[in-house]
Formats: sequence, C-alpha cells, structure tokens
Amino acid sequence: HLRPNDLGGPSNPMKRFAIASLSALVLVSDGSAASVTPVQKVIQLLDNMLAKGKEEKHAEQVQFAAFKQFCDDTTVEKQRAIAEANEQIDVLKADIEKAIATAARLTKEIADADEDISVWKGDQKAATNVRAIEKTDYDALHKDYSESVDALQRAIAVLKKQAYDRKQASSLAQVSSLTELSLVPDEAKKAIEAFVQQSPEGLEVEAPEAHGYEFQSHGVIEMLKKLLDKFIEERTTLEKTEMNSKHAYDMLMQDLTAQIAQTTQDREEKAEAKAKTLQAKADAEGDLKDTTTTRDADQVYLDDLTATCEQKATD
Repeated sequence: HLRPNDLGGPSNPMKRFAIASLSALVLVSDGSAASVTPVQKVIQLLDNMLAKGKEEKHAEQVQFAAFKQFCDDTTVEKQRAIAEANEQIDVLKADIEKAIATAARLTKEIADADEDISVWKGDQKAATNVRAIEKTDYDALHKDYSESVDALQRAIAVLKKQAYDRKQASSLAQVSSLTELSLVPDEAKKAIEAFVQQSPEGLEVEAPEAHGYEFQSHGVIEMLKKLLDKFIEERTTLEKTEMNSKHAYDMLMQDLTAQIAQTTQDREEKAEAKAKTLQAKADAEGDLKDTTTTRDADQVYLDDLTATCEQKATD
C-alpha cells in the first residue's frame, strides 16, 4: 500500500521510524501467533502515520491559505486607506493654501477700510471746522449788514423829516453815526461828514444858503437810499450763500456718515470672515497632521505586513 515517495527521502523521520519498526517486527514474527501479522501492524501504523501527516499538511495548507487571504485583504485595505489619505492630504493642503490667501486678502481689505474710515472722519472734522469758521464769519457780517440797514433807514427817516422841519437839525446825530459803520464806503462817509458840518440853524427859509442846504440834503438821501438798497441786496446774497454752504455741509456730512457706516459694517463682516478663515485653516492643519500621521502608520504597517507575508510564502 505504501509508495516510496510517501515516506520522503532518507532523512525523513517517518521513514527511519518505519524501518526501525519493520526490523523489530521481523525479529519477533517467527515466535508470534497473533491473528494480525506484524507486517500488517506495521503497515497499519504507517497508514495511520501517513493519514496524520496528510491531515497536518492539509491543516497547514488551510492555515497558510487563511493567512494569505488575510495578507491579501489587509494589503488591499491598507492600500485603499493610504490612497484615500493621500487624496485627503492634497485636499487639506489646497484648503490651507486657499485659507492663507483669503486671510491675506481680507487683512489688506480691512486695512484699506480702516484707512478710508480714518480719512473720512478726518474730512468730517475738517469740514466741521471750516463750517464753524464760515458760520462765525457769516454771523459777524450779517450783523454788520443788519446794523447798517437799520442805521440807514433811521438816517433817511431823519433827513426826510428835517426837510420839512428845520428844528430837527439836532437829530443829524443819526446821520453822523453812519460814518462809524464799517460797510459804508469812504466816499459816502466824506459826503456825510461834509453835509453834517453844514448846520442849517440861523438860515432864513428864503435865504440862498437854506435852499442850497435843502438841495444837498436831497442828494444825501438819494445816496443813502442807494446804500440801503445795496446793503439789503448784499445781505440777501449773503443769506443765500450761507444757506447753500450749510446745505452743502449737511450733504457732505450725510454722505461721509453713510460711507463710514457702510464701510464699518463691511469691515466687521470681513473681520468675522477672516476669523472664520483662520479657524478653518487651523482645523485643516490639525486634520492634515492627523491624516498624515495615520497614513504614515498605515504605510509602516503595510510594509511590515508585505515583508512578513513574503517571508511566510517562501517558508
């Protein structure tokens, strides 16, 4: 029942054991009267040993097949995990670079917004200072015009009344006071002074000097009326200019205030976006570190597994 190859080469322990067993049985076969011959017992023993050897060999083959399957499955799994990690690492690196660029852009835009807001606030302050000066100048000049108009109106009334009542000559003080007004031209002041110096007191009604004085008073009245009209017109122009200046200032302040408010809101939104971007960058850097560490560990495990599986396959 046995073939030579079933026992292996000369160094096979099973063959040595079989030879020894045969020798022992041959020596005692002559004196044995058992129903089973010694040769049959040896053959049976060898058959049992062969069956056990085959069983062990099969078990070893099954175990190796299972180990090889483990090597193949684990290799595929680790290679897939490493490939996915490499893809994730590329994505994370791109996200980090994008976050860096976005944060840099937002930083510049925030700085530009801060500069614009600072400039606009400076414009507001400068415009407010200029407006205050304009208003002060306007108030002073408007007061001068109003005082001059009032004085001219009183002086004209005095002169008109004096033309009918010579006793009112003492009221020329109202006329003389016109020379103290800053807006009255020098030529008009000289004419007024010359007129006031000619007192009509003591002149007869029919005297030539009285007629001359009366004629001169009409000339002064006409001059003062022209000055009155001029001052009223200039005061009206001044009031319109003041109104336009105030309107321009109000519009400028409204525009600057709106620009500052809008830019401030934009700046706050960009600052918030920058903070979120930097947080996302930090998260991506953390994920990159973890993914890289896991990928490297998987690669080391795969390298060790590959070496072990190759070694087992050659044993």
